[in-house]
Amino acid sequence: METELIKGARFNLSKEAPNLKKVAIGLGWQVSQNRQPYDIDASVFMLGLNNKVPNEKYFVFYNNLQSPDTSIKHSGDNRTGGGNGDDKTIYVDLSKVNPAIQEIVFVVTIHEGQEKNQSFSQIKHAFIKIYNQETGNSLVRYNLRENFAQETALELGRLYKKDGEWRFRAVGEGYKSGLQSFVDKYIVDIKQEESKVQTPDIPVITPAKDTKTHNIDITKKADISLLKTKVEIVLKKKGINNVVARVALVLDISGSMTNQYNSGAIQAFLERIVPVASRLDDDGKLNIWFFGSTFKRTRIVTESNVDGYIQKECGETKRALLVFKMPSLMLELGGGNNESLVIRDVIKKYTQEEASKLPTLIVFLSDGGVTDEQGIKKAIVDAAKYPIFWQFVGLAGSNYGILEKLDNMNGRIIDNANFFHVDDLIKITDEQLYERLLNEFPTWIKEARAKGILSAL
Repeated sequence: METELIKGARFNLSKEAPNLKKVAIGLGWQVSQNRQPYDIDASVFMLGLNNKVPNEKYFVFYNNLQSPDTSIKHSGDNRTGGGNGDDKTIYVDLSKVNPAIQEIVFVVTIHEGQEKNQSFSQIKHAFIKIYNQETGNSLVRYNLRENFAQETALELGRLYKKDGEWRFRAVGEGYKSGLQSFVDKYIVDIKQEESKVQTPDIPVITPAKDTKTHNIDITKKADISLLKTKVEIVLKKKGINNVVARVALVLDISGSMTNQYNSGAIQAFLERIVPVASRLDDDGKLNIWFFGSTFKRTRIVTESNVDGYIQKECGETKRALLVFKMPSLMLELGGGNNESLVIRDVIKKYTQEEASKLPTLIVFLSDGGVTDEQGIKKAIVDAAKYPIFWQFVGLAGSNYGILEKLDNMNGRIIDNANFFHVDDLIKITDEQLYERLLNEFPTWIKEARAKGILSAL
């Protein structure tokens, strides 16, 4: 007989089903009709006595479908939330749970919910239930009845041990945050926590390959050799592995980019662009511009000086008293966006100061707020007669204006620019990033040769 709980109620699983070891946790919901698709993820945090995971492998989610002790298995990523049954299933073998684990937390989050203006207000009939894996008989169920108007993350419930017995608590707490907030809460200072918690010698299961996003460790120095190999694979795939080209990077440092700089995301992005220059550029150098209301050229970046480059060039990029400090270069260049000025300076450098017949790839990062659309359009149209290709990258912003209309821009001898948008630089894989950065570059090279802008092979 199924027991239905209300928020905050508890259920003694060991007492009600004393011999049951293998249970399944069913999670389900329905998205309101006529709504855009919702990508809802289920995740599990296995906590020790200190309310932290004893090892990051005890965080089970779409990119790590099994815990190291094999007690938790995730059914995988179902992005639609369709149907009337369970949308996600977590299989639990209580007999295999590492003795260091005291609580098992079940959460669901809307992937990029805040960026897409989605919340659980459009989700109905959400529930969590526990049932016998072998018989399918449901033991306990909690139906969420609250109205989560703005929340994008929910903690549904917890399995926990008390007096040697496994119990379940219906939680039903909503948060205006994403999965990362739970990661920060339960996997903070993981190396320090690992040294405190002694766990049995158990096999570590290699996480499943991520099919959606890949969180880059922004605290870890990039493996340039590995990244160059990834760049090489993309170049060969696109048939331009023999091309030599100059590479430059233009970085938005307007006021709205403060968090991106202080979080380390821009440094991590730079470290992923350097291998493109190392592989394509004849001297392996990456020219850098920063722009706000005005612009500035800074030191050339190479493999030898990329480590810590952003902090050295831009100033303070560390958290202080939980408040982000504004990088000093941001104050120097002003908090606005003036793309046309820096575009003109880039053109000047590569057509007057360092004119060359080599193709030039400009990676241009901006979080939007475009104001001088006519100035940008005129600059890009004027640049079309030169061997310069512009790859604009929109970062978690809005109002990209003319940048989103580059493919339909008239008046050019050749299409010399492309645009794509990412919500989070940390979550895009290296392969995905290089695929997008180099997506239209080969086509432009071919057409530029046909137009005589580049020398024919």
